[in-house]
Amino acid sequence: MKTNIKVLGPGCPKCKTTYNNVLEAIKQTGIDAEVQKIEDIETMMQYNVLTTPVLMINEVAVVKGRVADINEIKQLLMQ
Repeated sequence: MKTNIKVLGPGCPKCKTTYNNVLEAIKQTGIDAEVQKIEDIETMMQYNVLTTPVLMINEVAVVKGRVADINEIKQLLMQ
């Protein structure tokens, strides 16, 4: 089953770093994943986001308000 990953954030450097870390973690683990970068404020509000960036895996917010490093993302993906 394909993993659904979303990075929510307005396009700030932290959000871009998180997004790039997600791409690298996927590459290193070989996980089949669909990655979406959501920058639209109204869409983010639907997820009740207060602080960005937010990393969501299969519709669950796993990291909020900080940059997740590549190793942390890999661990989250392997769970």
